[in-house]
Amino acid sequence: MIDHLSLSVRDIVASAAFYDAVLGPLGYRRMVDLEARVGFGKRYPEVWLNHRPNRTVEPGDTGLHICLRARDQASVQAFHQAALDHGGADDGPPGPRQAAMTGYYAAFVRDLDGNRLEAAAFPMES
Repeated sequence: MIDHLSLSVRDIVASAAFYDAVLGPLGYRRMVDLEARVGFGKRYPEVWLNHRPNRTVEPGDTGLHICLRARDQASVQAFHQAALDHGGADDGPPGPRQAAMTGYYAAFVRDLDGNRLEAAAFPMES
């Protein structure tokens, strides 16, 4: 089981505002707010932003993405719309997907630094 993840961001203030909006529909809230780090979680910080002002935007073809569980399809849609409304980019609109073992509903976005994020709702969690 993964305990937490860390993402590097060029602008901690702008990225924290982006993640406030995008993670809210998934049940996350800002829990730690330091000068160079911000932590989001449900019960404890699980998603960390780390200020790295000299980093470059992530290229679109790394294959890396982070998937966070959503309660239902409406949460996936709200996640996607919040990303677009706050400067993120669409990287796969909300809709049904097929995994190796089950169908699910998901959306993909890119954050302000090009990090690829997915929100997914699985049948057992709807």
